[in-house]
Parts: sequence; structure tokens; C-alpha cells
Amino acid sequence: MNTDHVVRTFVDYFRERGHHRITGSTLLPPPGDPVLFTTSGMHPLTPYLEGRPHPLGTRLVNVQRCLRTTDLDEVGDPTHLTVFQMLGTWSLGDYEGPQSLRWGYELLTEGFGVDPRMMYATVFGGDDRTGPDTASLEVWEELGVPVELTVEDNWWSNGPTGPCGPDSEIFLWTGGEGRTGTGAGTESEITGQARTGGVSPAPAHGTPLPSNTPSQDNRWVEMWNHVTMRYRRLDDGSLVPLPQRNVDTGLGLERLVATLQGKSSVFESDVFEPWRLLVPGLWPLDETSLRLVCDHLRSAVVVTGDGVRPSNTGRGYVLRRLVRRLLTVLWREEPGSRSIGDLPDELLRHTLDHFRQDMDPVDVRVILLDEEQRFRRLLERGRRVLAQPRFRGPLDEERLHYLHDTHGLPRDLVLSLRPE
Repeated sequence: MNTDHVVRTFVDYFRERGHHRITGSTLLPPPGDPVLFTTSGMHPLTPYLEGRPHPLGTRLVNVQRCLRTTDLDEVGDPTHLTVFQMLGTWSLGDYEGPQSLRWGYELLTEGFGVDPRMMYATVFGGDDRTGPDTASLEVWEELGVPVELTVEDNWWSNGPTGPCGPDSEIFLWTGGEGRTGTGAGTESEITGQARTGGVSPAPAHGTPLPSNTPSQDNRWVEMWNHVTMRYRRLDDGSLVPLPQRNVDTGLGLERLVATLQGKSSVFESDVFEPWRLLVPGLWPLDETSLRLVCDHLRSAVVVTGDGVRPSNTGRGYVLRRLVRRLLTVLWREEPGSRSIGDLPDELLRHTLDHFRQDMDPVDVRVILLDEEQRFRRLLERGRRVLAQPRFRGPLDEERLHYLHDTHGLPRDLVLSLRPE
């Protein structure tokens, strides 16, 4: 099941249940929004979650591209991306959380063929402000899905103020390599895993099922978050009821596709196939570096395609940071020897087409190459700085911070450029 098929299956399922598809926005949030980029599918819908009537009604579904800089240091692991797509559904004062969970369970098991025994759920356990989410807990217990009560991990908000509420998260067992805790089965003990071509076919007779929890083993991957959004958080941290009880769900498309395709990471799914076929031939890299370079290049193309240009502030700085982070990795062993210009146009076109962006690949290349040249000039200046007597010998944290803050030199690149 490729990415397009997954999207169609998701959208069609909810259309059959009265949801109207809305057009996903670009990475740029609406005017006046304080965030730099759209970070979740609900972001453009905030006014409607707060009570404004939506022109398409009270049941919505969409596919939204998102960007999160908070996960930059996680990129390179099997599940995190800088730019990704979120499959989303909303009930704007219509049905409640339990109905959303039942539909989610049905779609995963009957629509996508996930073995329910390879599912795990977490539910808000209550705190000093609100009680536990007993309605969601009862649904999972009725469906026979193992469930765990948490507090901080199951309260969702899109910022310090605004709509928020308890959530229930659905995890799927991937069976890939990972940190194990008490009761975790080994990969050889658990069949019906990613390597069979689908993460969740029924395990072979007599094979132990995963007995650990998401907090014990990162082979449980968070897939789908169902938020019962019924509060607004004020500036002082207090909660007041929203004028309507909403449901907001978000399902990471790339994670789901990789899991359904039996891949060990999102970077092995069909979306990244052209990158994995072409980039290693251009630039031999270890796996973690390859993932980061592909992610950051792809993200830089999407950000550029949405109209952002490199600068020292705001959105432009995020784009500049992405380009310089990937170049730092490319130039770690041979500074300046590799170039974004090596990329074939088909990779740029593949990404622009996937995100339905109209920009010409040639124009994207020109913008990114200009930023590369700026970084080259910075490095030349950096080499002269590092040649100064004050930087001979080991570099402590104070000097590394000075080089970064004053000269814009990243730590990794400083360490690779520092004269012996």
C-alpha cells in the first residue's frame, strides 16, 4: 500500500461517515498567527475549534503538511522528520471522543489490516485540574486494546494558550530494533513484524505477543492522537470550557506508511525511495547522516516552494539553518567538496510534485545554491578565525559558544575545521 493509496483510504473512510475534505494549507500559518510554521493539522482550524462555524460543516477531514523545529535533533532516528504530512479529522461540536476512537480502531484494523494485538493505547489519567478520561478508557477496554493511564503525555495543546484537552494516543508495534525494557520480547520472538511486508499480520501460532508498554520500548511507535478538545487555556494557565466540545485527531502519514509497508524507518518508505536510490551514489554517507541530509534537503525544498527565502530571522532563519546543518554533515570529512548542485532535478521535482507546489526546480536550486555559497564564504572566514593563536588546543564550551554566536560556525563544523 503506497502513500497515495493510504491517503485515499483514509479520506474515503471519513467521507463515508459524513466528513467533508478541506484543502490543507501551506507551511505558512494564517496572518497574525504567532508561530513561524504550521505545526499540526489543527493549526489553521483554531478559529473553528473556538466556535466559529465552518463553511463545510461540523465534520472535516484533510491532509496537512507540517514543520516542527522542535524535533530537529531527533531527525536521523527511524520516526522523526522536519517536514511531514498529517492526516486529520475533526468534529466541531458534533460527535464525541469515544466515537472517534471506535472509527480509528476500525480503520486501522479493517481498512489497513493492522492486527489489533499489535496496538496499544494511552489515556489521560487526570490531574489536579481535571479528572481522568474514563470515556476513552472504557472504549479501549471494551475493544480489548491494552491501555495505560498517563498525565503529561496525554494532554494536548498547540501552545501556552488556546484550545487544549485530554488525548488518547494509539501506538503500533513495529518490531524493529530498539531499546527494550521489562517484559519486552526480542525481534526473533515476535513475528508478524515489519520485515514480513506488513507490521501487523497475525503472529504465528505460539509466538509471544509484545508484553511491554510504549514507555518501556521504542518499537511501539506513536501513530494517531485523538484529542477531546474542550478547554481553552488562558494566559494565567487556567482552563475555561470552549463553547463546543470538539474532537481533533492527527495521524502521521509517513509513520503509518512505513509501518504498513514493513519498513524499519520512515526513510525507507516509498516517499523517500528516489532519495535513497540517488543520494548514496552522489555522497557516500552513514545511515544516520544519509537520513539527516535527505530530510533537510527535502524540507528545504518544501519550505522554499512555499515562498520562504533564507535570512537571519524568522522563517528564513529556519531555512538557513536547515541548509547549513545538511552542509555541515556533507562537509564533515571533506569541507566544501560536495554541493547541492550535484542533486539531479528529478529529486527536486519529485518533492515539489508530492507536496503539490508549482515552483520550478531550477529556481529552487538557484536559491539553495546561493545559500550554499554564503555558507562557503562563512567557512573561509571561519578557517581564518580558527587559525588564530587563541583557538589552538582543545576548545572548551565557552569558545565553542563564542564561535557559534559571533561567527555563525556550528559546533560540528568547528571541530572538523580546527587546525591540528
